[in-house]
Amino acid sequence: MDQSGDSKPILNHRVLLPDGSVTPMILTADGCLRWLEEGQRSLSVDKEVLGFSTDGPNIRIKALVEDLGGLLCFGSSGGLVRKEFVFQPLSEESRALWCLKLRECVDLLGRPKRLFVFVNPFGGRRAGYKIYLDDVKPILDDAEIVVTLQETKYQRHAEEVAYSLDITKYDGIVCVSGDGILVEVINGLLRRDDWVDAIKTPLGVVPAGTGNGMAKSLLHSIGDPCTACHATLAIIRGHKCSLDVATISQGEVKHFAVLMLAWGLIADIDIESEKYRWMGSARLDFYALQRIISLRHYKGGVSFVPAPGFEDYGEPTRYDYETASIVDVDKSDGETDNIRRHGYEGPNINLKDLNWRKFDGPFISVWLHNVPWGAENTMAAPDAKMSDGFLDLIIIRDCPKLSLLALMTELNNGRHVKSPFVTYIKVKAFILTPGTRVEEPNKEGIIDADGEVLALGRETITSGQKTLMNYDKLQISMHQGLATLFSPCRD
Repeated sequence: MDQSGDSKPILNHRVLLPDGSVTPMILTADGCLRWLEEGQRSLSVDKEVLGFSTDGPNIRIKALVEDLGGLLCFGSSGGLVRKEFVFQPLSEESRALWCLKLRECVDLLGRPKRLFVFVNPFGGRRAGYKIYLDDVKPILDDAEIVVTLQETKYQRHAEEVAYSLDITKYDGIVCVSGDGILVEVINGLLRRDDWVDAIKTPLGVVPAGTGNGMAKSLLHSIGDPCTACHATLAIIRGHKCSLDVATISQGEVKHFAVLMLAWGLIADIDIESEKYRWMGSARLDFYALQRIISLRHYKGGVSFVPAPGFEDYGEPTRYDYETASIVDVDKSDGETDNIRRHGYEGPNINLKDLNWRKFDGPFISVWLHNVPWGAENTMAAPDAKMSDGFLDLIIIRDCPKLSLLALMTELNNGRHVKSPFVTYIKVKAFILTPGTRVEEPNKEGIIDADGEVLALGRETITSGQKTLMNYDKLQISMHQGLATLFSPCRD
């Protein structure tokens, strides 16, 4: 469709409305429908119209509009409602012309027509399937999108499916879940032989988990609330943006992350609070207070390649990446044996020749972020961009407990990074060398990638769990704009 703002009418016909009145209805070249019904009414084909259908002589415009009364989307108070606008052209010729021009307008938008949809029934408060049925499916149906539905049944199921999926059958993959299913899908696509083409598949995220950091980051970028309706509309509209992908390496083992990596306080809160999952997102605040009262400090070190403007942070060092142990990759789950370890090997960067800096511990928290929001109520990295080629590094090395508590209450607005106890910089590459707890040297910590356990140290609360990597030195490097997301706005 012409996006130049041309308001020249391409159709201007008198039509019959359900109240019996006859009024002119206009479709303009820039995709605006206008008519008189209880005053001047208008609809943007791009922003509001989902699709249309015919019912005898009537044409039904199916739209998602701001809440003025209608079929309210679950959880979207003051948000969007599904609504039908019905009119009857006054002749068969006019009806055929309206159907033709409306179809042309919708088709020229380049919207997806076939989607593969993952639903995680276990995420958050186990409401994923209900959110799909109540909020997502009706909108996709209105938009005449053909859906292939897949419920995830076990951890890394989505990775396995994405690894073998015939992506040529679909215009995109949608994850109705928290952030975990998106991460699994990206890992599955990047392990394929045809990863170069597979990773170009547009990916959509509908918030249905505990954190929903990626959906929040996308929708907040244009001021939209983080609801299933707004996220689904963004997918239907078909606009796209690029997303950086981080390669986490330890020996020959690789994992691809798109949201965050944490070690120390944030990782402990995220993973150890799982026993309170029944509380929903409140579990994080509840357990954070417990962890601050019994605060842990961790020995260890980090080294990094600073982004331009951050070259003076830390102390000079050299590239030194040798894993201290052989990684025993978990293959205890029979299903994951179907995913062979090949495909994308990470960005082609000569890390040895870059300008490396370092911070030495002890640390309270080390947190790397790829997008601004870590959860719907946690603006972890306010300066993070989806595809700037950098990770935002947030470090707390020493902080009084009361100051730390005050700092944590600012996570909802991002002002925690202004604290004098926080170091906040951007980095291109990163090496983490995790160590033991200062207070209990026989105990180690947890490394958390995108909300899942990546590595467990000795004597942690979940020790004995199989993990992808060891609690040892690991390396992270960035590939700018590698993946593609459905976005509420264009890149």
